Amino acid sequence: MLRKFLPNDYVKNVFEITPEFLKERNIKGIITDLDNTLVEWDRPLATQELVDWFSLLRNHGIKVVIVSNNNEKRVNKFSQPLNIPYIYKARKPRKKAYLKALQMLNLPKEQVIVVGDQLLTDVLGGNNAGFHTVLVVPVTNTDGMVTKFNRLIERRILKWFNKKGLLVWEVQKGGK
Repeated sequence: MLRKFLPNDYVKNVFEITPEFLKERNIKGIITDLDNTLVEWDRPLATQELVDWFSLLRNHGIKVVIVSNNNEKRVNKFSQPLNIPYIYKARKPRKKAYLKALQMLNLPKEQVIVVGDQLLTDVLGGNNAGFHTVLVVPVTNTDGMVTKFNRLIERRILKWFNKKGLLVWEVQKGGK
């Protein structure tokens, strides 16, 4: 059962998801989480480094959709200046938002990855919907209340994966 939480790949941050990384996997689209995946949950706008990363992806023909459990105001404020389509109040890990994002990308599922910082929402949801999943280290060690609870469970799952040799996860910020 815990294998539903196992990502296909794991990276330190989204900047390791390069056009080369994607090309090796025949990926042309990304469904990405927002908070603590792209920027801190309390940072309203993209950093310049992130703006440059999105431009690099666009220049290589990679499409992106942001899928977030956060509210419309938060997700719109971040996504609109970048001209990136989004889904808010996604209710991850449910499949519905992932399948809607796939329609927005207009790509076959095999050419799309799901990127996120949480096993209990992003990876589980992406895996259940049949996508290639990529786990990133959270960009900050602070979280909202629901996420704090999820992180407690997540640490146990990560320890189990590490013990079984399934996922060698670096020590994360905040002592994870």
